[in-house]
Amino acid sequence: MTTESLDLFSSLPPAPPSPPASAGNEALPPGDGPLPLDRHAERAYLAYAMSVVKSRALPQVEDGMKPVQRRILYAMNEMRLSAASKHVKSARVVGDVIGKYHPHGDTSVYDAMVRVAQDFSLRYPLVDGQGNFGSRDGDSAAAMRYTECRLTPIAELLLAEIDRGTVDFVPNYDGAFHEPQLLPARLPFVLLNGASGIAVGMATEIPPHNLREVADAVCHLIRHPDAGLDDVLPLLPGPDFPGGGQLISSADAIRDAYAGGRGSLRMRARWHVEELARGQWRVIIDELPHGVSAASVLAGIETLTNPQPRGGKKDVSQEQKNLKQLVLGVLETVRDESSDKSPVRIVLEPRSSRQSRDEFMAVLLAHTSLENSVSVNMTMIGHGPVHGGRPQQKNLVQILREWIDFRYVTVERRTRHRLDEVDRRLHILAGRMIAFLHIEDVIRVIRESDEPKPALIDAFGLSEIQAEDILEIRLRQLARLEGFRIEKELAELKEEREKLQHLLDSRAAMTKLILKEITDDAKKYGDERRTLIESVAAVAPAEISVPDEPVTVIVSKNGWVRARQGHGIDAAAVTYKAGDFAFALVETRSTWPLVVLDTHGRAYTIRVAELPGGRGDGVPIATLVDFQNGAKLAQVVSAEPESAWMFANSGGYGFICTLLEATSRQRAGKAFMTVEKGEKVLAPARVLGERIAAVSENGRLLVFPRSEMKVQAGGRGVIVMALDEGESMVAVAAPADEAVLKVAGIGRGNKATSVDLKPAQLATLVHRRARKGSPLAIRIKPLTLG
Repeated sequence: MTTESLDLFSSLPPAPPSPPASAGNEALPPGDGPLPLDRHAERAYLAYAMSVVKSRALPQVEDGMKPVQRRILYAMNEMRLSAASKHVKSARVVGDVIGKYHPHGDTSVYDAMVRVAQDFSLRYPLVDGQGNFGSRDGDSAAAMRYTECRLTPIAELLLAEIDRGTVDFVPNYDGAFHEPQLLPARLPFVLLNGASGIAVGMATEIPPHNLREVADAVCHLIRHPDAGLDDVLPLLPGPDFPGGGQLISSADAIRDAYAGGRGSLRMRARWHVEELARGQWRVIIDELPHGVSAASVLAGIETLTNPQPRGGKKDVSQEQKNLKQLVLGVLETVRDESSDKSPVRIVLEPRSSRQSRDEFMAVLLAHTSLENSVSVNMTMIGHGPVHGGRPQQKNLVQILREWIDFRYVTVERRTRHRLDEVDRRLHILAGRMIAFLHIEDVIRVIRESDEPKPALIDAFGLSEIQAEDILEIRLRQLARLEGFRIEKELAELKEEREKLQHLLDSRAAMTKLILKEITDDAKKYGDERRTLIESVAAVAPAEISVPDEPVTVIVSKNGWVRARQGHGIDAAAVTYKAGDFAFALVETRSTWPLVVLDTHGRAYTIRVAELPGGRGDGVPIATLVDFQNGAKLAQVVSAEPESAWMFANSGGYGFICTLLEATSRQRAGKAFMTVEKGEKVLAPARVLGERIAAVSENGRLLVFPRSEMKVQAGGRGVIVMALDEGESMVAVAAPADEAVLKVAGIGRGNKATSVDLKPAQLATLVHRRARKGSPLAIRIKPLTLG
């Protein structure tokens, strides 16, 4: 996978030129006449889309904040709600944010503040909440009039330098106040806490990471600007979620997600086994996958053990019954013992202590949310001259490099800001030193002058700022002791100025400072990794052990299906519902799949072991699969999955594939055969020999070599047999080389008749594929071929 980022806006056409303003109608195009509706709608929707993308849903790569989060933190900083201050009512903060910076609903602002205060949502919470701020089980927070908040210590990494000229400020929505465009983040919070959001045409799902690992990766890239993803991954091996859990995806899967900025990672709960008396044991779930709660796990188990009919159904499906049997066969009880001391503690007690512990967990991992997927979609607003202000899906190295560029800019602005402060202070102190050395003359000039300020400027060569300062200070500040203090402060400021100028002049010196600050912050705020990264093979869905035995599947014309043990069942002895009759008796085995083809060519798969027994009328196939678009049952086939079959339609087209390629895990099946309007799906034919035979409704038989038939996994296929206008192909076969081919149908007097063709006879009828073939020796309307 390429490491280049995907620019999500690269395919957009250039925006149309803005029309000139016109009195009474600012939307007029450059020519005469009104603006076309489609152009107005395009402009309006694009403006709305950009507003949602940049002002609501996506974070900035520089500070990892969305606008509402940034405004909340800035407002709390302006209210002096640091980690050392006392908590205040959340309603005060929400009101300040709404009134000054974010003129939207109070619920949206409070919900955003609650999220950045939840230690189970954010890896490093930025707000210290007091009161009910929700739970990992999905409980909502208490109303903002009941809860209290202040900033957490780590929020200092976002706000400590905001008053040092590091970022630009812009007017708020009404121009009464100013707010920062960005926060001067000292670490890449877009990776530390991640983000989640949905915009117009794009979404973001950035996982959180460990602070120490991110800091190490950043320092490595600063020291080695040409380093690539493979150099960074040993330092930053994967996400680190607030709830812990285990990341079981392979190293290649994690690398692919980071390389392209998009992917899916598998997570699993962590547990341990508690040994009890008399050989008993139980499993304790300590950590859950990200986004999974104890309540959702218990609800999932309840759904499995007490299934309810799906929408529009009167009874639960056979699949639901089998899952119930499977789970109840291994699980005795489950309960949630989570508490303040143990945020997650789910107790799973097995039905028998003699069963395998690995098999016990395999069943639950395969069918509950104890194992699930976490999506990765690192879409954010970029930084820099190329991607600055543009939403883009970024790879890991690009995110780190853009943040590093931002950090260099921030430190340079901070240094220049401090240098300006030092220069101003030096200028003031230089004027005070002149006044101190000429105190009697200064006092005399002030006493004798009607306008002391210009008099001081003329007498001592001072600037306006120096003269104003001298006039403002008290005489005690010009005493002998103050002279020593001025000299000391001047010396210190000159030394500091030299250091600041050195930082601005030397890239190496600034790099050394940035590395030191990152390292110090990592030591102060870093913690140990919570999520275990250990690649584990995906758990195969645990299934009920099924004995491999012969089974006959009975399908009726009205679509009812059942199964009987054994082969060689007397078809005449099989009974059906009133008005129904036989459609197919398929001899198969209990471990083989049953493939159902509908009238539209879609393929569905049913496990033979899940079919009801032969007693009774069975169940409708429509309860086992979801037929699409009003389709109906057309054909059924069952055999070993690796066997080769020929699939064809009445229009004369077909192909060869294995039965496995026709199977599907979805109840809604999959598109398999392309069937045009008016065509029918023919009975699939097992490929046993080196010849293919096809027969038309007019009694013509075509035999051709199997090597001329196309092998493909589905679709339309190739022409099997040439047909006259309005004619149909009725059957195909691929008999064994030494087998007799039987053509059965209706002969004279509407009597059932058949023709047997021996291998020697078939050899004389061989033609090329897509020919019309030869008429049969007797007059017959063929129905089957085999």
